[in-house]
Amino acid sequence: MTTRDLIHWAGQHPVLLLLVFVLPPVLAWLVGQLHGKGQGRLPPWKYIYSVLVYLVCVPGMFAGVITAYTLFFSNENLLDANLLVYFLPIVSMIVTLVLIRKNVSFDDVPGFDRLSGLMVMVGCSFVMALAIQKTRIFLFFGGSIEKLFLLAAGLFALLKWGSYMLFRGRDEPKQVPPKFPNV
Repeated sequence: MTTRDLIHWAGQHPVLLLLVFVLPPVLAWLVGQLHGKGQGRLPPWKYIYSVLVYLVCVPGMFAGVITAYTLFFSNENLLDANLLVYFLPIVSMIVTLVLIRKNVSFDDVPGFDRLSGLMVMVGCSFVMALAIQKTRIFLFFGGSIEKLFLLAAGLFALLKWGSYMLFRGRDEPKQVPPKFPNV
């Protein structure tokens, strides 16, 4: 089964798709109602939040990559795309994360730092691939060399931070994300 086959299959089952991606925000709201205010950082609630975060972020990131690929690389028209397949996972991810954030800090959710590191790495990799594809950077760079070095240094810093957050050991401290200079 190819990715195109999976997207086509998901588009043929809209009720199942709606159920799968409406359920996590509802569960996040329900869990927030079950525990007391300020108690989301305690077990078992933080582990339930962790499962919910992974349940929405993995398909949400996949849908984001597929949507961006469709829009920027394959030049397909998103007006012809199935909204439930391309955008529902992203909306579900955002709504669920907002509902979880209202009840608990992401620092208290186990594994969220690794997942955010993965999101940064995926985002930076996509931006680099898009820059190379759209500007033909491998043939010619139209901007100044300083801008090229700034772009490369910024992306490298984000990739370094993202890979550290993704692959750090349990005993290693969390690292703050890099700050961008004021230009």
